[in-house]
Amino acid sequence: MRIFPAIDSYDGKAVRLYKGDYEKMTVYSENPIEIARDFESKGAKYIHMVDLEGAKDGTTPNLNIVKQIANETKLFVEIGGGIRSIETVKTYLENGVDRVILGTAAVNDEEFLKTAVTEYGDKIAVGVDIKDGFVAIKGWTEKSQYSCNDFCKKMQDIGVKYIICTDISKDGAMQGTNRELYKELSERFSVNITASGGVSSIEDIKALRKLDLYGAIIGKAYYIGAIDLKEALEAAE
Repeated sequence: MRIFPAIDSYDGKAVRLYKGDYEKMTVYSENPIEIARDFESKGAKYIHMVDLEGAKDGTTPNLNIVKQIANETKLFVEIGGGIRSIETVKTYLENGVDRVILGTAAVNDEEFLKTAVTEYGDKIAVGVDIKDGFVAIKGWTEKSQYSCNDFCKKMQDIGVKYIICTDISKDGAMQGTNRELYKELSERFSVNITASGGVSSIEDIKALRKLDLYGAIIGKAYYIGAIDLKEALEAAE
């Protein structure tokens, strides 16, 4: 199982939200590239990035940070947050990003999603963010009409190879991850699933690894020292 330590960027800084609430933002670093280098020095090979400003308004205000991390480290970079056009997908991929994550656009614009998957294949992932059993959109501020299973089935049918599933109720809460949810998804679907939200202990990592998931994202637990990244990487293998 792959470990994706995370950097959520807002106004050029590395931050974390509590359960997706922009009013509950903690700034962990003014210099995200230093964090990325720390990930790399501890043995990480992947990084998960989210542009929180982009998630709200569909722009790429933190592109320079993403570009710097993609070009100045050897990390495999995936980025999400406000990617709603082929132009934006292209911009990220041309600037060294390895995979882009579609969220709101995957729900609201099926034609765009299909075009992206057709043109870029494995370089496209879909973020499935769950709130009260339904897929949330627009920076987690709205709920769509899709249930988690219905939407994952639709993504699999379209040809999406990578799904990053977040239980919003667990995100940043440090109360453990939703193991039942990931067990069900891994048994039901053949896509590569990455667990996100509430991964807060080495026990979580070990439990997720047993489910044969593609990956797990570590966010707040890294920043507050609850998970040692080196230990997490070893546990995931």
